[in-house]
Amino acid sequence: MLGAVLAGCGGGAGASDAGREAARMGTPGSASASASPSASGSPAAAPQAGAPAKPPTMAPGPNGLTPVFERAKQQTDKTVALTFDADMTSDQGPRAEGGEHFDNPALISTLRTLKVPSTIFMTGRWAEEYPDQAKSIGTDPNFEIANHSYSHHAFTSPCYGLPALDAAAARADVDRAFAAFRQAGAVNTVPYFRFPGGCYDDQALRAVSTAKVTAVQWDVVSGDAFAKDPAAVAEQVLAGVKPGSVVVMHCTRSAAPVTEEAVQRIVPELRKRGYRFVKVSELIGK
Repeated sequence: MLGAVLAGCGGGAGASDAGREAARMGTPGSASASASPSASGSPAAAPQAGAPAKPPTMAPGPNGLTPVFERAKQQTDKTVALTFDADMTSDQGPRAEGGEHFDNPALISTLRTLKVPSTIFMTGRWAEEYPDQAKSIGTDPNFEIANHSYSHHAFTSPCYGLPALDAAAARADVDRAFAAFRQAGAVNTVPYFRFPGGCYDDQALRAVSTAKVTAVQWDVVSGDAFAKDPAAVAEQVLAGVKPGSVVVMHCTRSAAPVTEEAVQRIVPELRKRGYRFVKVSELIGK
């Protein structure tokens, strides 16, 4: 996600130390240019409270590759989806035990107060660390939970210094994340997937094709990773939003400490401009 803003949070081979740390802490980077978005389908999930009974998905792409969604095709309707990555890698437990906060309850509270429907791309490891919050988010009709992998390891390499998974491990990682959501009691889950770091190629799309998910990227980078100025984050989002946009942000205090303040600026201004906030499922359904 924030690859475009932080010189990618790294940038794969030759990434800066700061970039590698950003990726390690769960900051998505820009998508690999080697994959071209194409449609791929997934069967409808079981009815879930707060989510569409049959969340819309995209049709299979060439050779059955997983589809990639970036922005609504209907680009005249002034709708926008704010998405938040709840990142935590599989090896960050000791840091959480040491007091580092990978959650952001204030942000979730603000989204509820402002009545902003949102899609949370959650890692399975985050759901395990914060099961009560995962359940609270995943049973609130204001939200839908999408899959951001279990481990936040890369599905293709290089990807901002993230350790890479092979095809079999990548496919299992997706299943393990969905299992973690179920274990936490989250029911408002949708068959959408965001690649860690935003990095993918045809091999990655092929690896997760049997999971029957739609991969969701973005067209607006918020720049909230490690940002210290909420006004700057808000300005970047406001400058980039267009009808049908998907905005990528974070739900991780340690990696994105000013996101909640930025949202308080973004939401009223976009509403003043005539925008309506929707979940990703509504955009895909257009």
